[in-house]
Amino acid sequence: MSEIKYPHVKVRLTGTDGNAFAILGKVAAALRRAGASKDDIKSFQNEATSGDYSHLLATCSAWVTVS
Repeated sequence: MSEIKYPHVKVRLTGTDGNAFAILGKVAAALRRAGASKDDIKSFQNEATSGDYSHLLATCSAWVTVS
């Protein structure tokens, strides 16, 4: 299993009601607040939107600590 890219960034996804756009926005905003570069945020968004909903969740878990 690979390591989380930004393990110190914690994102709570409860309350997003499974909305992919809300999840994508929450994680991107958390990365921005944590000081991630614009290139990293864009890479996250590109990777997260390159597949289905399960891929989105897996990508979020690979980039930040999800609760």
